[in-house]
Amino acid sequence: MNPLLQVDAIQKTYTTGGHAFNALDGVSFTIDHGEFVGIMGPSGAGKSTLLNVLATIDTPTDGDIFVDGENIAKLEEEALSDFRRDHLGFIFQDYNLLDSLTVRENILLPLAVTKTPIDETRSRVEALAHRFGITAILDQYPYQISGGQKQRTAVCRALISNPKLIFADEPTGALDSKSATDLLQTLAGLNEAETTIMMVTHDAYAASFCRRVLYIQDGRLSKELIRGTTSRDAFYQTILDELKGGASDDAV
Repeated sequence: MNPLLQVDAIQKTYTTGGHAFNALDGVSFTIDHGEFVGIMGPSGAGKSTLLNVLATIDTPTDGDIFVDGENIAKLEEEALSDFRRDHLGFIFQDYNLLDSLTVRENILLPLAVTKTPIDETRSRVEALAHRFGITAILDQYPYQISGGQKQRTAVCRALISNPKLIFADEPTGALDSKSATDLLQTLAGLNEAETTIMMVTHDAYAASFCRRVLYIQDGRLSKELIRGTTSRDAFYQTILDELKGGASDDAV
């Protein structure tokens, strides 16, 4: 089976004050169907730039990005917008919920511009809300609910269109430790049900829930850790050791 995501020699160059800066410099990797992949690296390494380019929020300067065989780096804006809406899901650190809409309305927002029948839309929302324990807050507004409830709402919104791939950008960054653990267990459960997830994180604990971790430094992939059959706790320690080693190398 071909990979779900294939990234070929992605380049992202910014020019400021007449000087060119390569935020991404020839990045290549693949993500298979049903994987849970973490992206880690120091501040300014290119993690967020990579996610934004892959998630079609930004465009690469050069290179190709194939999602299920379709080169999204070459799509025109209208086709790209349709692809983003129909096939990609997004979970962000700051939730990106609209305070003027209820929880229910925020969840169904990706379907608002489609021709999905009302009954189907309603049933999808109800099923997801039940699955993630937020049925009781569907008619409340984001400012009335907790951070953990906001993030579960964001997860439901990401899943409502049955996306091929979910991008998560520091999804635990604004949560307390219990809510963060709940969310990570939720993502791991989704992955066990064959949902494909790519998560950018600076946190070793969050990364330990992934099956594979890619490290990016100075716009290039520098290392890969694979969990394999080891426990999550053991993988967590491996990631911590790697981060400590990287910090020591940087200090030399």
